[in-house]
Amino acid sequence: MDIYHVVGFVGMLLVVYAYLLLQIKKYTITSFSYQILNLVGAILLLISLFVHFNLGSFIIEVFWIIITVYGMYKNLKEKKEMKRGEEKNEILA
Repeated sequence: MDIYHVVGFVGMLLVVYAYLLLQIKKYTITSFSYQILNLVGAILLLISLFVHFNLGSFIIEVFWIIITVYGMYKNLKEKKEMKRGEEKNEILA
């Protein structure tokens, strides 16, 4: 087992752990920690795939990263909008 197998194994553990925490309701789908675990896990898996290439796995990890980054962006945008709404309510009150 080389270092790239280890990196991929750690990535897999992070993705599975994130999913477990979601299922046992320790995280929600919008939890930043959940999204970070998913993102880091997918990046580590992608790194391992650069050496031990598998097209199907490579494609799914690329999509996993894109979708996770999109979700993180969307959640941050929604939080900013909520904060602006709260600030407007404070000004009006």
